[in-house]
Amino acid sequence: MIAATDSLNAEVWHRKIMNGYWIVLAFMLIAQVLFVLCADQLRLKSSPGTESGYLFIASNILIVICVASAEIWLRSTLQYNKQAIVGCGFIISYLFYFVIEPFVDGAQMALMMPIMISLIYFDRKLLYTLGLFSIFFYAAVYFGLERVYLKKPLLEFIAMEFVFLLFLLMARAVIIRSKETGEYLEQLTKSEQGLLVERAISDKLLKIDALTGLYNHKTFHEYLDSLLEQCENNGLMLQLALFDIDNFKRVNDTYGHWVGDLVLKEVAAKVGGKIGLNDFAARYGGEEFAVIFTDRNCSEAYSAAEELRLTIEQMEHPYAGGHPITVSIGLCRYQLGDGKEQLFRKTDDALYQAKRSGKNRVVTSSVDPQEANILSYGRI
Repeated sequence: MIAATDSLNAEVWHRKIMNGYWIVLAFMLIAQVLFVLCADQLRLKSSPGTESGYLFIASNILIVICVASAEIWLRSTLQYNKQAIVGCGFIISYLFYFVIEPFVDGAQMALMMPIMISLIYFDRKLLYTLGLFSIFFYAAVYFGLERVYLKKPLLEFIAMEFVFLLFLLMARAVIIRSKETGEYLEQLTKSEQGLLVERAISDKLLKIDALTGLYNHKTFHEYLDSLLEQCENNGLMLQLALFDIDNFKRVNDTYGHWVGDLVLKEVAAKVGGKIGLNDFAARYGGEEFAVIFTDRNCSEAYSAAEELRLTIEQMEHPYAGGHPITVSIGLCRYQLGDGKEQLFRKTDDALYQAKRSGKNRVVTSSVDPQEANILSYGRI
């Protein structure tokens, strides 16, 4: 939200306003020099006489001193910088006015500088303070100097006060509008963040199996396709493990589907907790699960699968009569050029072999003769 000075980068804006003072001062001095040099040739309104020349020069010197003092203050202290900048602007606005008023119509516009500065800071309190002070200060200048010595009409004073009031109200409207815009943008940002969160949650729900919390069948195949491409292009090592829960139909028929769901959840939790950071686990369908091991050789993948089997076997299931729940696992290393279909065929064959040879074991499928017979027999 656009707030006052603290929400903006105050130090940056101090520097920008100070640079603006120097630029205005430089242009003003150049313009005055040109005015003095060319006044007679161009037959301009007037030129400074001998009596007013000293006041003219003194005002310019005071402007330079004021801007230089503000510059020194800004460079030497971290406190009250805004007050120093605003005070400098107020002083030089009246000095500018005294310098250019005899020669330029509408010189009173220079007195609007303090109000414009408060608008830059988007500081409503500062705006009210400077606006009201400018109204009363100009009244003092008018009745103390201009009306007495310059015989300026009262109508000009009234018009100028109305201009002050108009600038004050317009600046106030800009600050209020800016605040409203900031609040709207903040709400819009929060709304967009909420939509991003909702989208992320929706994407996750589309990828996650609702019962087990593992990735679902579709996401598994998307991820596997990407990894197989890496295998073919960059030589990534990949091992695929397919396993399902032994005698799961008997669990459902004996204890009910709600117990079967509990078993699926607990097994999935163990699988998700035991795999490595570079591995990927999914519920492949029904009581069947799939794990992709990456950056592991055959013996490492076999050890990881065997650890999963033992961990699941050692789980306790009091709601299932205390009987152990076991899994059979088929494991296969991806061979370059096989493709996904061949990888699944080999892995399915290994899983079928694990089921047919007594269940509760890991069977590997490999073209490597030294790895072709790796079987582990556990408790049935």
